[in-house]
Amino acid sequence: METTHDVVIIGGGHNGLTAAAYLAQAGKKVLLLERDEQVGGAAISAEAFPGVDARLSRYSYLVSLLPQRIIDELGLEIALARRRYSSYTPNPCDLTGGLLVDRGDAPATQASFDRVGAAADFAEWGSFYRDTEHVARALFPTVCEPLPTRSEARRLVGDEAIWGQFFEQPLAEAITARFGHDLVRGVVATDGLIGTFTSLQDADLDANRCFLYHVIGNETGDWDVPIGGMGAVSGALEKAARQAGARILTGAEVTAVDPAGEVRYRHGGTDQVAAGRRILANVSPWVLRGLLGADTGEHPEPGRSDTRPEGAQVKVNLLLERLPQLRDASVTPEAAFGGTFHINETFSQLERAYDEAVRGEIPDLLPCEIYCHSLTDPSILSPELVAAGAQTLTVFGLHTPHRWLTEENNDETRARLQAAVLESLNSVLAEPIEGLLLTDAAGRPCIETKTTLDLEHALNLTGGNIFHGPLDWPFLEDDAPRDTAAERWGVATEHPRILICGAGARRGGGVSGIGGHNAAMAVLEE
Repeated sequence: METTHDVVIIGGGHNGLTAAAYLAQAGKKVLLLERDEQVGGAAISAEAFPGVDARLSRYSYLVSLLPQRIIDELGLEIALARRRYSSYTPNPCDLTGGLLVDRGDAPATQASFDRVGAAADFAEWGSFYRDTEHVARALFPTVCEPLPTRSEARRLVGDEAIWGQFFEQPLAEAITARFGHDLVRGVVATDGLIGTFTSLQDADLDANRCFLYHVIGNETGDWDVPIGGMGAVSGALEKAARQAGARILTGAEVTAVDPAGEVRYRHGGTDQVAAGRRILANVSPWVLRGLLGADTGEHPEPGRSDTRPEGAQVKVNLLLERLPQLRDASVTPEAAFGGTFHINETFSQLERAYDEAVRGEIPDLLPCEIYCHSLTDPSILSPELVAAGAQTLTVFGLHTPHRWLTEENNDETRARLQAAVLESLNSVLAEPIEGLLLTDAAGRPCIETKTTLDLEHALNLTGGNIFHGPLDWPFLEDDAPRDTAAERWGVATEHPRILICGAGARRGGGVSGIGGHNAAMAVLEE
């Protein structure tokens, strides 16, 4: 057996790297085991199209929740760029118009509300997002601290009306009470559905929790572009961990975990064992169950932690010779694609698509969101591609649940979902997107599609769930146990030596490093 380490970390995604950096900087002996040949997990940049010099953020895309505190404390060399435009949404009732939200020009935004027939919603838009900023200022400073209780969080928010709308009633109620236009309601609602398969009216409030994490980042809710792509974020974290003395072993697949502190893994064709006083699991809680030898079949019982996680999105990466023209001639493609481009995401379309997906049907017009990294950060493209005007698009299709997919039908379903994404995209364009695709070295169109099953295969994301499971509130219920550091930091498992340090930790979702930070703090506190 190897010499005992203070901490063995399973999984080298960005959270595992965050934990490794903090613990190594604190003088702990750290071993990180990553099954792939590179670290970064979902937060990597890669050449997706052979022979084309473009490094895409292949899985994750933007940064909202990474606290400046973590960047500063670890001395990370990360540059984030703010996008001028918040969003553009074509009006499905009249595709020659759409809603453009311009951060830098309030009168232009108001005029855009007027053009889509939503003039009455403009003032409420400002009021609504002042309320979300109020919540963000109250709660985001707590995400790198021990968890508050529900009562403490409520006092921090300090506004009963806001608390009731965002924390006590389905998100649909607040949206429909405050906005009258179907398109405006949909733009607001989408933040409650990324990676979350639910109705906006569901009493379980899954949409509310998803919405909350999308709007509180760094007390503003802004989603920024990492210069150099997601790989730059993971690269900076890896550098910090290695410089602090953490040992990072790639190509090391963990095969079993013993609650007493043994981690079995396979590396270089041989089975090996590492011992740790603490084990941090940067894998989904469901994967950890399997490593501990627990049954990971389907669990029909109602407990949330006993249900296999399910993702609900399809991701399509495209490389284009230029941005497409829109049916809306009043908006330039650069402005429309400069923020989040919403397609077929009115409130009624989102709810209808959910109902269709529950019935096992791909929605007729799949709700989609588009991000163009290269407009804000052309450094991910070669100088030749930049000079030629090439652009990347990342499209997320919503309400495509993992339950549709099997090993046998994944290829067929992937093709159907890709076709559905392109059809939805083309419905708002003045020209077919297919005609703008660049080709790779073999002459194939530069487009790739990732289903939830593809994510499970490539990243070990159970069910393709990007959050590793259902999201939790960023606070503990008043009667929840708080006896251990792991419980207070939201990283506890049923085994005292083993902590969750990834997206499955409370407050762990998104490219944030928060799960890794909090697991490290729990170790150091104990």
